[in-house]
Amino acid sequence: MTFSEFSPTQPVILGFDPGKDKCGVAMMGLDRQLHYHQVVLSREAIATINNLRQRFPVSLLVMGNQTTAKHWKQQLQQELVEPLNIVLVDERYSTLEARDRYWQMYPPKGLTKLLPQGMRQPPRPIDDIVAILLIERYLSRLTESVNS
Repeated sequence: MTFSEFSPTQPVILGFDPGKDKCGVAMMGLDRQLHYHQVVLSREAIATINNLRQRFPVSLLVMGNQTTAKHWKQQLQQELVEPLNIVLVDERYSTLEARDRYWQMYPPKGLTKLLPQGMRQPPRPIDDIVAILLIERYLSRLTESVNS
């Protein structure tokens, strides 16, 4: 679990990568400053999101649009303490991209450095990094529509 200092006046986006057994959760400011990321058990995901919303000024939730998205979106809308706008983002190839991002965030040490990047497996689940990428994809889409 990682935190950084933040200004409570700045809204943050909650990234959510839902899964059957585990989910990735991330909090990022509009300035792309990462405030929090963690992998949680699926059964604890909604409670975790409710807790984070008490500590961060969450403006919306961004999640992937693939397999379980419809089910999770419905569950979130029913079970969150306060309603929250939920935006679905294209999550294709996000797991592959997350693996590369993991090694950027946590450079390999020891013998792992000698392996080609494509052969390295992160030593922990990377669902939280997928959640970070989903927020970044959403923000990129916003800036593209403003600039075009």
